[in-house]
Amino acid sequence: MNPRTTTNPTAPADPEASEVSAAADASDVSDVSGAEETVTKKAAAEDASHDLDKVTGDAVTENEDEDGAEDEDLDPDGLDDDSAKEPSGLGAAAAAVVAAGLGVVALTGSWTGKVAAERETLIGQIKTSGGGTAAQQISEIYGDAWHSTALVNGLFALLALLVGIFALVRPAFGVPSAQPQPGWVRAVATAGIALGVLGLLISVGMYFDLIVALPTATAAQ
Repeated sequence: MNPRTTTNPTAPADPEASEVSAAADASDVSDVSGAEETVTKKAAAEDASHDLDKVTGDAVTENEDEDGAEDEDLDPDGLDDDSAKEPSGLGAAAAAVVAAGLGVVALTGSWTGKVAAERETLIGQIKTSGGGTAAQQISEIYGDAWHSTALVNGLFALLALLVGIFALVRPAFGVPSAQPQPGWVRAVATAGIALGVLGLLISVGMYFDLIVALPTATAAQ
């Protein structure tokens, strides 16, 4: 009996195959590392882009807010509204001139007073045409005309007084003005008040025969 000896020979290692396998392993590791590095760089780039967009959006919002505030501050409509609300003083100036004019009319007489006096004279002549005493003729023809003139002049004087007072006290009412009332307006308004008071006193004296009395029947004969 021949003993069988079983021999398992070890195959010699192929150096080229080993090098190829090592190169493949190194390539796989390099690819994985490169992919991880690419993903990391991409994520970092996205984070940086997101942060940049956020910062840019905040800056744009702040600029818009500042522009809106500046537009509100420089809004011409607001300036126009404030200037429109401020009184111009034209009414007070006109009232002062009217008061002075009415005061002059109260002292010198007017067409209205002349017409009223002529009307009373005509009525007196009609009443005394059928006969009457001298006292009646004086009272109806002359006295009533005199009193009518004094009454009309007194009304003008009273209007001058009221309008002049309005011109002086007008700045105290309504929206206050940044500029004071012009001096000439106050002067003219004061003159109108003075003329009104003087005309009113003269008209009252004439109406009640305090300044010049009506002639009497004895003096008329």
